[in-house]
Amino acid sequence: MQQRVRLPEPSPRKLPRWRGFNLLNKFILEWSNSPFEEKDFEWIAELGFNFVRLPMDYRIWTEKDDPYRLCEEEMREIDRAIRFGEKYGIHVMLNFHRAPGYTVASPPEPMNLWKDEEAQKLCAHLWAQFAKRYQGIPNRQLSFNLFNEPSGVDAATHRKVVERVLEAIRAQDSQRLVVCDGRDWGMTPAEELQDLSVAQATRGYQPFRLTHYRAEWVQGADRFAPPNEYPLREGEIVWDKQRLWDTFYARWQALERKGVGVVVGEFGAYRFTPHAVVLAWMRDVLELWKQAGWGWALWNFRGPFGILDSERADVNYESWRGHKLDREMLHLLQSM
Repeated sequence: MQQRVRLPEPSPRKLPRWRGFNLLNKFILEWSNSPFEEKDFEWIAELGFNFVRLPMDYRIWTEKDDPYRLCEEEMREIDRAIRFGEKYGIHVMLNFHRAPGYTVASPPEPMNLWKDEEAQKLCAHLWAQFAKRYQGIPNRQLSFNLFNEPSGVDAATHRKVVERVLEAIRAQDSQRLVVCDGRDWGMTPAEELQDLSVAQATRGYQPFRLTHYRAEWVQGADRFAPPNEYPLREGEIVWDKQRLWDTFYARWQALERKGVGVVVGEFGAYRFTPHAVVLAWMRDVLELWKQAGWGWALWNFRGPFGILDSERADVNYESWRGHKLDREMLHLLQSM
């Protein structure tokens, strides 16, 4: 099968309106490490989408006794994912969800990327190896997303670390498209990176009480008041489409007007939030991003945020290719 459509050309100043999903095969070493599956790429393309983000754990593709050495067997699985993207007309974004010295997941990293020389050196080395390996693959096909949701770091330190990694990447491939998540878990535009020729990524997880209700990995989420309506009321505050834009996304549009491309690298709502509430909220954020011209990637494709096998108790699933399909959510995503 040949590539079905020629993907649009991205630039750090303006990203295409990619639309797709996060694939979690190499997300966290302790949770899962499986090969990326060709059928996922085939199905994503068949359903009308053109984007996958691959959040990955660096411990998976580095040797345990020497993290500076790449595990060739694991790297070949990443190679295959990129080829699947080319085959099915899907842009592939590689992300260090766990980078040396930084992660939002458990267990915590033994080093601190923002403070430790060794963590920065290793991180720059690994990204340089990726840049060398994938040199020549066009930016319309492949991009690098440096760190997942940097937090606990001030603007000046963040810039310093990003500059170091960019220097390592660009020494191998001066043209590679790089996307940096905003600070504060992807929510704050990183104004400090504005002149570094990188695009930026934000998130779609607000209001948090709605998107992460009863999420087992979020401390206290089991005590959140049930989000049984949308717009969501919290005391005198009403979270609706306008408040979401004014509070979270208007500042990202302001960043884009300064010449920085924007994409929503992750969004979604966990399976315990009522389905009708999820769809009403999702329609609002998707309409906002469509009006802004931004692409997005749902977290996830198969799983508790996704359109397949989400295990929601209040969905009339359709049997599809041996999986349970949330057709109503799929139609909403396809329409946006």
